[in-house]
Amino acid sequence: MAILEEISEKVQKGRAKDVVALINQALEEGIAPKSVLNDGLMAGMNVIGEKFKNNEVFVPEVLVAARAMNKGVQTLKPALTAQGVEPIGKAVICTVKGDMHDIGKNLVKMMIEGQGIECIDLGVDVGPEQVVEAVRESGAQLVCLSALLTTTMYAQKDIIDALKEAGLRDQVKVMVGGAPVTQAFADEIGADCYTLDAASAAEAARAFFD
Repeated sequence: MAILEEISEKVQKGRAKDVVALINQALEEGIAPKSVLNDGLMAGMNVIGEKFKNNEVFVPEVLVAARAMNKGVQTLKPALTAQGVEPIGKAVICTVKGDMHDIGKNLVKMMIEGQGIECIDLGVDVGPEQVVEAVRESGAQLVCLSALLTTTMYAQKDIIDALKEAGLRDQVKVMVGGAPVTQAFADEIGADCYTLDAASAAEAARAFFD
């Protein structure tokens, strides 16, 4: 449908107002909310994600597109709820203790939400006990941990250890990322997944729920 392609294009260009107007138009035309989400919003975000991985667009463009998509999701949410469309899963996301960086985390959050996953964002400088409590309360199946400093990398391990101690490790997948983090480090601390960029993180998160 042409209008869904148009929504996808406007998401890619970061035109939030146009995205909202087109979604309202699509709903008035009787297009199913789930179709608007999958074939409009998510389709556009997936294109941006692929371009980001291929270095065809950069962080500013991705942030603008993700914001447009988020506005679209907010517009669509009442219609999705009315149709009984639930998120495919829940993720707890944060930047670890001692680290105040949030651009990477915010980018990953927006990209993961674009895959239909509800995100519980704990913010920055987050300790193990906060993550354990959030997982326990929300029943989240995924934990995403960001560390942008070599000095805060091991705080990711502290959170994994705390989840084990709380008896919650088996119910969650743990994804780690951030500039100093590597696959070898992820293996060393017992994480389930490491990704290099936000688009790959969104793909990996989606795969956990498929």
